[in-house]
Amino acid sequence: MEVTALKLSARNMLKGKVKNVKLGVVNAEILVELPGGQDIVSVITKGSAEGLKLAEGMEVYVVVKASSVMIGVD
Repeated sequence: MEVTALKLSARNMLKGKVKNVKLGVVNAEILVELPGGQDIVSVITKGSAEGLKLAEGMEVYVVVKASSVMIGVD
């Protein structure tokens, strides 16, 4: 299979390392540690996690694309 460069419309791409993978029956929770030490969590399908062969220590990109970003205060 030939691998080509992936182009995305999302502009918010953060490089990090997989810290933990929790596989559920349908979904998977992926905890990614960013270079500054912050963690970000993504919930994807179990099939996607298995297809990407996600594992602890693997370098990945967190891609954020949202039509709205909310802010709240107390």
